[in-house]
Amino acid sequence: GLIMLLGLVTKNSILVVDYSNVLVARGRDPLAAAKEAAAVRFRPVLMTAVSTILGMMPIAAGFGAGGEARMPLGVSVAGGMLTSTALTLLVIPVMYTLVAQLQAAVVGRLARQPAPATRSSLAAEPTPG
Repeated sequence: GLIMLLGLVTKNSILVVDYSNVLVARGRDPLAAAKEAAAVRFRPVLMTAVSTILGMMPIAAGFGAGGEARMPLGVSVAGGMLTSTALTLLVIPVMYTLVAQLQAAVVGRLARQPAPATRSSLAAEPTPG
């Protein structure tokens, strides 16, 4: 159950981040791209979550022979999918924008630093005198 849950959460997160990257490549700023990606990918992520949760309901209800032993698995997967879907649609876009801002700050700082002097550049400079 946990492996299935991790796989679905990862897939949903990749959907949002991939579409955000496409929008940034088209010229949008990361914040607007993350917002639009979360809105556009909301329906596919929600459809995956709802189908998984509904598929787990018979197990969570404990139907069938030995159903009482599998009931915790169904409840935990359904609850985990519900929670992870909310986190995918809220936390992933926020983390995307934070990482994009951090990346821009690091690239900006590296661009402002002068290049370190090398032996060949020091040898090419004429000595005063």
